[in-house]
Amino acid sequence: MLTTLILDFDGVIVESLPLKTAAFRKIFSFAPPGHLDEIIAFHLENGGMSRYDKFRHIYANILHEELTPEQEERLAGEYVEQIFEAMLTVQYVRGAEDLLHDCSRRLPLYVVSATPEGEMQEIARRRDLTKYFVWIYGSPKTKAECIREILAETGAAPEEALFVGDAPNDWDAARATSVRFVARIPPGDPNRFVGRPGVEGIVENLHELREYLRGNICSSRSRTP
Repeated sequence: MLTTLILDFDGVIVESLPLKTAAFRKIFSFAPPGHLDEIIAFHLENGGMSRYDKFRHIYANILHEELTPEQEERLAGEYVEQIFEAMLTVQYVRGAEDLLHDCSRRLPLYVVSATPEGEMQEIARRRDLTKYFVWIYGSPKTKAECIREILAETGAAPEEALFVGDAPNDWDAARATSVRFVARIPPGDPNRFVGRPGVEGIVENLHELREYLRGNICSSRSRTP
């Protein structure tokens, strides 16, 4: 029986990945075209990674340049400037609001995001989402560290907790903590979970997730729209 539901934010609750990809493309527009394509591919393949870890990898392994603390903070500032206001209005993943309303009345819900925790909490507050969650976690803690804290707080066994994510990094965190994992793959996106064991379900939207969870207690409705 499911007792704890943990959700990623970007790409699971809101459709923010195109917004964040455009922001990455803009802040790295100084890179040569071939490198820029590699940067965007790395960004897309590592959706669950913090922006700071992405910056460090990009400089070390793609640009082959030193990243100073000053450059890192400048990139982070430019990135936030590109995305923050838009994050307050970007559309929900279809079915997200119904799922949050239904499930939050039945079991503890948590957000585990790679976004810096203070920024993630402010976005949730301004979107009036904090009422649904026991706590909203973000970086610099890793997702695995956040999940372990949730298990300790709730007393849930790993098999009683489900993490819903959209990136292989999310799957990594689920495997590291032995919690259950469901992947959300948007329409038209590639399946990045092929060959990864332990993915117990794949959903396109959160109406499908509510249907998937029906036997585990979440939805009170007799039929998913």
